[in-house]
Amino acid sequence: MSEWYYADAQRERHGPVDAGTIREKFRQGELDLTTLVWREGMSQWQPLSAAAEELQLLVQATTGIDLRGDYAAIESGTAPEPAILSATTVHSPYAAPGSVTLDSNHVVAGGDIVHAGFLRRFAASVIDSLVTGVLSYALLIPLALVMGVSLMSLAQSEMAGAGALVTFYILNYAISILVPAIYFGWMQSSNNMASLGKMAVGAKVVRVNGERISFWRAFLRYIAMAGLALVTCGIAMLVSAIMVGVTERKQGLHDMICDTVVVDKWAFTEHPEWQERGLGTVTIVVLSLFGLLLAAVVVLVIVAASIGASGFNS
Repeated sequence: MSEWYYADAQRERHGPVDAGTIREKFRQGELDLTTLVWREGMSQWQPLSAAAEELQLLVQATTGIDLRGDYAAIESGTAPEPAILSATTVHSPYAAPGSVTLDSNHVVAGGDIVHAGFLRRFAASVIDSLVTGVLSYALLIPLALVMGVSLMSLAQSEMAGAGALVTFYILNYAISILVPAIYFGWMQSSNNMASLGKMAVGAKVVRVNGERISFWRAFLRYIAMAGLALVTCGIAMLVSAIMVGVTERKQGLHDMICDTVVVDKWAFTEHPEWQERGLGTVTIVVLSLFGLLLAAVVVLVIVAASIGASGFNS
């Protein structure tokens, strides 16, 4: 097993340590891609990135470091400082060397991408529906009380009462659509790039190139989904569900319209190996609870129908 030495920020040599220690210090941020390392067999000290494949690290291929600086320069403190890069090429065991790039938006492109499937997205939507439902009713209940009082006061005028009732229905639909749209717009354009439901199942919504989406793109993404469902009487929702299951990027109709994809939270990052390919614990728990609730509703409907039928026959 090779013994490694490394130089810290103060140009002091440390070691010997094994490769596992180097990897662990890199993961913890104690070493970075410009850290100079050496082992027996190397002609001179080299940046950690040069030993990337040997140490099995996710590192940059080009560092801008002058490799003429050897250990003597480190000891004397005359080794040149590394250049600052605006873009980086990284290597990963999950992608061909040189095919992964880190752009100025910190999006790692070209690596392994795990797209969130239907069940994972459905579990997220169950959680988000509860959240948006609570937010919507927090506004709708006071509105209903106010409008109820208004209708009572306008009861003597049939036209005024009808106008108030129409106004209530318009506000009801507006709140039911705008509250979720604002919620998704705000959450999915944040640093997490995900609503509470998608955060729970370990997914996020991004552009097809991995970039974070803007508030208005996230806002209109929900409007597109709700609008299609409304116009088609829910058929578009079924079509989108099928498309998520069969398309290469698991995109629904609203995803294709808005140029978005739903991926694992570690997709388009420096750690694609941390992506989860299965459903995950949260998804399984949510689906199980939803299944039990659905089964309970079915049983209640059957019992109610049986009681109704018995009463009718008697």
